[in-house]
Amino acid sequence: MSTFAVVNCSELVTLAGPARPRVDREMRELGIIRNGVVIVSEGIVTHVGRHGEFDLPKEVVDADGRVVMPGFVDAHTHPVFAGNRADEFEKRSSGATYREISAAGGGIRSTVRKTRAASEDELFAAASRYAQWFLRGGTTTIEAKSGYGLSLDDELKLLRVIARMGPIRAIPTFLGAHEIPDEYRDHREEYIDLVIREMLPAARRLADYCDIFCEPHVFPVDDARRILLAAKERGFKLRMHVDQLQNSGGAELAAELGAVTADHLEHTGTAGIEAMRKAGVQPVLLPGSVYALGSKRYPDARAMIEAGLAVVLATDFNPGSSPTPSMQMILSLASTQMKMTPAESITASTINAAYSLQRGAEIGSLEPGKRADFVIHDCADHRELAYFFGVQSASAVYVGGVHVK
Repeated sequence: MSTFAVVNCSELVTLAGPARPRVDREMRELGIIRNGVVIVSEGIVTHVGRHGEFDLPKEVVDADGRVVMPGFVDAHTHPVFAGNRADEFEKRSSGATYREISAAGGGIRSTVRKTRAASEDELFAAASRYAQWFLRGGTTTIEAKSGYGLSLDDELKLLRVIARMGPIRAIPTFLGAHEIPDEYRDHREEYIDLVIREMLPAARRLADYCDIFCEPHVFPVDDARRILLAAKERGFKLRMHVDQLQNSGGAELAAELGAVTADHLEHTGTAGIEAMRKAGVQPVLLPGSVYALGSKRYPDARAMIEAGLAVVLATDFNPGSSPTPSMQMILSLASTQMKMTPAESITASTINAAYSLQRGAEIGSLEPGKRADFVIHDCADHRELAYFFGVQSASAVYVGGVHVK
């Protein structure tokens, strides 16, 4: 089916608009066409409009009065790891904190030990399973981080797995500075040197982005600056985990270094928001990790939107603090806990997310010339995506015009 039309859309949510991420009131403008039609040829959108505005090809897909919209773009995930941390989940449900578990050798380091012991093919099999979870939820593109190897060979192993993932689009990010591994607990300067001197040059062949977990007990601001400046010299674009557990100046550092995104931001205050606005840093908000850790401190999404920041929503899918691939759950949390409207949430998880990955000219909206990554959702109104939670509404998923789910 090289050329076909999708017809009978109750709402064709196009996200059409300016060729840049959307801010302020623009985030509520979804470019909805009622009784819409989209024509796809060779994996590319060629026509978008109302029924009767143009001739249709012979092949048609009947949306049957349902919502058709771009696939979700999940701009922060950790999808390559071995095992899980269900045991730690049980401990947290009994009162242990994330920090206590980590200090006892759990957390990220426990996943590192399991991931190092797994072969590349075993990791690929696990990641392929999770890729299917994303697709079933209507996500067609993910940003995929390494970070559970924390050695040169193991980090490259994770990045090679990411390169093999499909049919979902996976955009690789190097996260060697995710934690200090066990063997370097008393030699953190040596590990930082390893990241800078060996990992960054090797990872650059497999990833365009470099990320870091910037927190005082992991990589404080001065260490983060040193690593990220070295990454910039190697040609990496920067993403950062900042201000998740406390306000330590991470957002300001992201602005100082010209990072593409600053992610988490649960504790970011007015100064950090203003610094990001001036520098054009996109905030990536991850309410799933707040929920899963039992915290009450969600990012101040409303302040960020009102400041004119191009807010992004993502799952933070990982085995410890946010084991969910569901963007619909994230949309629900955005509305109930961060007071984002359903329309703002859709914008934040499609076109704004695409621009945060510097793919806004290719994906994130349904406009002529863009890749035909779209989903038919089993609902008649886009607001139902955030309203109903704990369900998967995606009834058909297309990546590059190919029906993959």
